[in-house]
Amino acid sequence: MGLVGTAVCRAALAHEPARLVVASLRRRQADSAVERLRAELPKSGTRIVPAWGDVFLRADWQSQNDGPHPREAVLADAAARQRLIADILDELSEEIIAASLLTRLMLGQFPGLDKAPAHLIVDCMNTATGVAYQNIYRQAQQLRGALGGELASGELGARVENLLAALYIPQLVRHARIYYEAMRRAGTQALIKVGTSGTGGMGFNIPHTHGEERPSRVLLSKSALAGAQTLLLYLLARTPKAPVIIKEIKPTAAIAWKEIAYGPIRRGGQPMALSDCPPEAAVSAETPASLAPQGDFGRATGQVLESVYIDTGENGLFSTAEFETLTTLGQMEFITPWELARTSSARSSAATPAMM
Repeated sequence: MGLVGTAVCRAALAHEPARLVVASLRRRQADSAVERLRAELPKSGTRIVPAWGDVFLRADWQSQNDGPHPREAVLADAAARQRLIADILDELSEEIIAASLLTRLMLGQFPGLDKAPAHLIVDCMNTATGVAYQNIYRQAQQLRGALGGELASGELGARVENLLAALYIPQLVRHARIYYEAMRRAGTQALIKVGTSGTGGMGFNIPHTHGEERPSRVLLSKSALAGAQTLLLYLLARTPKAPVIIKEIKPTAAIAWKEIAYGPIRRGGQPMALSDCPPEAAVSAETPASLAPQGDFGRATGQVLESVYIDTGENGLFSTAEFETLTTLGQMEFITPWELARTSSARSSAATPAMM
């Protein structure tokens, strides 16, 4: 459960819906968000229910416990990988629709939802990130490198299939089609989508993050997919039997922040270890090893780096000075999750929610 999703849930509870379904990629995130909301509003009459999983995959492929991303397991299994490619590229069939986790969630067929359909949906998932960060460029480079090598036919075939499974536009189109079919079956009244511009309102000028190509191909792919999704939603809003209300909120700014705190500074989810590095053990700035985020730079202290930080969620941790630079006039604007939640609430006020 991300920054905006949590804020939207709090705003929704003020309207006292009969049920609020809190969905996230991982079970621990959904469970934690539900526990937090229940603790904040112990007298709420709303039944708050967790749900989780990767909505781009089949329901049967989801893990009941938090382990590796379910997509990794699918891509590692030849039969499942081929089925995923068919789910993305084949003609859309009733079997594909029914097998999708997205459909199961919308129809209330996920455990704990008691077959109650989704009447109102506020989708805060960063869909463009989920697709674009599969990084078709890396997949293509790996395949091109393998074509001139001595890989066994099975391994080469697997790399071709990984590339097919990462195709951006087919995934987005299939996701939109299943969304429509599931909402039609569920009788969904309203869909509010919180989208993304991909670059925090800075155009192609991203000097602070994603700067390896200023900006990277992957980041601009995210923006391109975000634009494609907006047009698909525009078309969906003009489709017979679609929800009466379909709106998208697309902030062109960084969404911040999750928290401001003092504590361990993490990279990739792991705390950064501190070492005591006397002058005789120093690494020259001209040595490639000096650029490594982790390494043997002296004597391990057993401690980790701690500081004041601003947690911006998807964009990581910033020091106060970094965040001040990031949001200086003329640089990246930012908007709070609570502002987006208020906008989402206003857009969906015309519908009477039974479930979210």
